[in-house]
Amino acid sequence: MKIAIGFGGPASGRARDFEDHVRFACEAERLGVDSAWSAEAWGMDAVAPLAFLAARTQRLRLGTGILQISARTPSMTAMTALTLAALSGDRFLLGLGASGPQVVEGLQGMRFDKPIARLRETIEIVRMAFRGEKLEYAGAHHRLPLPGGQGKALRLSQPANPNIPIYLATLSPAGLALCGELADGWLGTSFTPEHADAHLRHLAAGAARAGRKLADLDLCVGAAVGFAADPEALIRQRKASLAFTLGAMGSATANFYNEAYRRGGFEDAALAVQRLWLEGKRDAATARVPDEMVLQTCMLGSEADVRARIRRYRDAGITTLRLDPLGEGAAARLETLGRAIELVRDECGSPA
Repeated sequence: MKIAIGFGGPASGRARDFEDHVRFACEAERLGVDSAWSAEAWGMDAVAPLAFLAARTQRLRLGTGILQISARTPSMTAMTALTLAALSGDRFLLGLGASGPQVVEGLQGMRFDKPIARLRETIEIVRMAFRGEKLEYAGAHHRLPLPGGQGKALRLSQPANPNIPIYLATLSPAGLALCGELADGWLGTSFTPEHADAHLRHLAAGAARAGRKLADLDLCVGAAVGFAADPEALIRQRKASLAFTLGAMGSATANFYNEAYRRGGFEDAALAVQRLWLEGKRDAATARVPDEMVLQTCMLGSEADVRARIRRYRDAGITTLRLDPLGEGAAARLETLGRAIELVRDECGSPA
């Protein structure tokens, strides 16, 4: 099992603390972390931080977690991926996602319609570019070259690089199936190993559609990790984050994170938290998050507790743990990360 970390997030860029994050990533590389994934929501973009990290690291693989397909044309996505692969010595991982209606329509000014079909077309065009082919494509959402104009089919001038891995951050059953069919890996959220089938059966169905197996994908799933003899304080701390995910990460009618938790055994709680959040009762929404939801989506408690959670993820088939180490300040978070890596090595073999 490999270890990954996140880099940035919705609030990234708010404070001028980028160098602190870079130092954390460099130290994580030294500890044995395999990959770092730069978030792109409504803060920093996912590309520039990775280019900077490429110059400051030697081994760490660098992934976009994710590039929003509404924010770039497929050809520009391919150009960016090829550039980052060249800059990093082929350490780049292309993570893509459709995002959601609030970001796509509110921030990008595009309609959030048929996201799975758009994601499929994007992947197909990007793969063409990676193979060094001329970009001629006639889809429902993308046409290259544009009909009736003066454009012609072009081949990117960068050398072909068909081995750049593509990961998808998908949550809906159709999106998970697309990931299983077309991608090299899955960037999983809203996942609990106790209800792994809520995600993995759709990934497996998509893989079978392409003559592949679930084992052909790198299953990269996120989880917070924290050590404490009594995890009560850590559980309370994580409830606010889960309430935000369940209530704010999407609109009232399209919250894919909430839907995933509902499929994963928390239907009543997920709906109740969302209702309270949308009513403006954020403290009540946070209080309504069940302790068990926190414990199933995180690795919290004593060393024995964290070991048990690692085994749960391993036995569910997860191949990469994307850890969010808890602690006050960078030093404490690095200590947590180092302890977790040692436990993963003990339970699953080397993460490197």
